Amino acid sequence: IGDKGGFMTHIDEITRESWILGAFPEWGTWLNEEIDNTVVEEGTFAMWWLGVVGCWFKTENDTNIAIDLWFGNGKRTQKVADMKPYHQMRNMMGVKKLQPNLRAYPIVYDPFAVTKCDAVFSTHYHNDHIDPFFAKAVLDNCGPDVPFIGPLECVKKWRGWGVPEDRLQVVKPGDVITVKDTKVHVLDSYDRTCLVTTEVGEDLAGICPTNMDEKAVNYLFEFPAGTVYHSGDSHYSIRYREIGKKYDIDISFGSYGENPPGCQDKMSSVDILRMAEATDCKVVIPLHYDVWSNFKADPKEILYLYEYKKNVLQYKFHPFIWDVGGKYVWPNDKDLIEFHYRRGFEDCFEEEPNVPFLSLL
Repeated sequence: IGDKGGFMTHIDEITRESWILGAFPEWGTWLNEEIDNTVVEEGTFAMWWLGVVGCWFKTENDTNIAIDLWFGNGKRTQKVADMKPYHQMRNMMGVKKLQPNLRAYPIVYDPFAVTKCDAVFSTHYHNDHIDPFFAKAVLDNCGPDVPFIGPLECVKKWRGWGVPEDRLQVVKPGDVITVKDTKVHVLDSYDRTCLVTTEVGEDLAGICPTNMDEKAVNYLFEFPAGTVYHSGDSHYSIRYREIGKKYDIDISFGSYGENPPGCQDKMSSVDILRMAEATDCKVVIPLHYDVWSNFKADPKEILYLYEYKKNVLQYKFHPFIWDVGGKYVWPNDKDLIEFHYRRGFEDCFEEEPNVPFLSLL
């Protein structure tokens, strides 16, 4: 059948299992190979968006850091009518009907083909920010001392999956840790959805929460060539200004989406620009809008609003609109506004075309 049609096989040999193994993950190991084969130039660092707010960082000294990678899915059937009791959205809004959050973008990285990772980070313990498949693959494929780093609830989740105790590292705001050539500052999270995430039977009415630091954190990655502020699923906070005054931030990540009526879970386009201005970053990159079908948002709204406000507010930053699976190199790509995948055909006409006559096309 060839590339256009799929696999050279006989229809009697096709099963649902062969389809799944042959078609998923949709990108195969393409992105794994790109990351492995990338040689990062001195004075730069490279990063790839792997979906949701999951990213892969690679430095000039071949330090490889994975954060918030997730290789699962959202809703897959309509046969379940109601949300689980005490789900964070049910707690937040008093809703009962099943949330129609289907995974909208494909999985672009094969976790079981990972070859090198120096540290696994998670910002919080919601299922789309921490992954058992990647944990298993790192334990099997990577070095014997790769740490799994996150707040207490993340560590409890990794421990429950069977990650060895000597690999687990609990962090809280104020901690500073080092992964090879990279210093990581652990900062406060402003993910208020995490605060209404409870165990079954845990009632929150009238109780002042005090355990945010056990549930969620943010990170400032200080690479040799620049800094990235990873805010996890944080909402907007006035404390972003404190972070901007304390640290020199090149890139800020913000969790962006179109909140359904009655819900406040993602930052809006206004919030993303306010966050960028407050953190005093050079580039702000919205993430998370890719994954959930019911929170689907157009990041170009951020660009439109930026153009409207940049002169009067004298913005010193600009947004960058990324795509899942895309690569970004700092500072080489610092002036880019929108990402586009490699278009290919760079070697056109290096061989004689096989066409009936030259003016065919």
